[in-house]
Amino acid sequence: MPYDCIVCVKQVPDTANITAEAMNPDGTVNRAALPAIFNPEDLNALEAALDVRDRFGGTVTAISMGPPKAADVLRECLYRGADRVILITDCRAAASDTLATSYILSQAIKTIGRYDIVFCGRQAIDGDTAQVGPQLAEKLGLPQITYMEELVAIEDGRIRVRRSNGRGWQLVECSLPLLITVAGNANVPRPPSARRIMRFKRARAEAEIVAEVRRLMPEAPEEQCHQEVQCRLQALAAQQLRIEQWDLERIGADLSRCGLAGSPTKVHRIQSIVFSKKGYRDIPPTEEGIRQLIRELVVDRILG
Repeated sequence: MPYDCIVCVKQVPDTANITAEAMNPDGTVNRAALPAIFNPEDLNALEAALDVRDRFGGTVTAISMGPPKAADVLRECLYRGADRVILITDCRAAASDTLATSYILSQAIKTIGRYDIVFCGRQAIDGDTAQVGPQLAEKLGLPQITYMEELVAIEDGRIRVRRSNGRGWQLVECSLPLLITVAGNANVPRPPSARRIMRFKRARAEAEIVAEVRRLMPEAPEEQCHQEVQCRLQALAAQQLRIEQWDLERIGADLSRCGLAGSPTKVHRIQSIVFSKKGYRDIPPTEEGIRQLIRELVVDRILG
């Protein structure tokens, strides 16, 4: 029996390559100073969905909420095997916390309509809250299995999953449809297919085409730019290379629940840590030198 899967993916700043420019003077993250990557555990979620399709048939739809640049991760989804990709982008969704984000994603999934399994990565490396998946399940009225390590079986409208409980693992069973959050050790994501890269490397969302036309035709009147955009979008659609782009109206979202207005999270304190180097010391490679080093580390409470 085939199953329709939806995967929520996110483009995040690469927190493994933080430099001194990573923070703005006001303590917020300078995302422009960090390379953007595919959230690691969302890759595991995508692989889990692709595995279900490969084993049982069906479809895989990837959705991402973010600025137009987030289309990069959707192209990655196409390279790895996704059947359909959707970008949810709207400036009114900016500054959404996990509550607003899960609401917007839930509206998008309701707009898609048919699905059997919704997959999410366990958490995103830019927030590390692990809240969006469970909140999304609540808003969709779905049962959920979190921290999946292995999808054991699907049969007779039920799914069996091995999940981590922090001290070991559990084998749990649930009826479809449901939402699953996937841990990083659940699988090894497949690499992009060279053939699919050649096929989808020119896939674009409308916002990307608009930016491209404005860059190439800076002096052209607005009407001419609009006509050029529509012409390019039609050509992409004919080649099945147009990335679907939805705004908040398209998904029927209540604007009071989106963006800053729908985000009750309040930042209690921002702490800006500045690393500075104050000289150095040579430690002799002797037993006495090592003992002295350990003693100083303990006194400074770096150790112990």
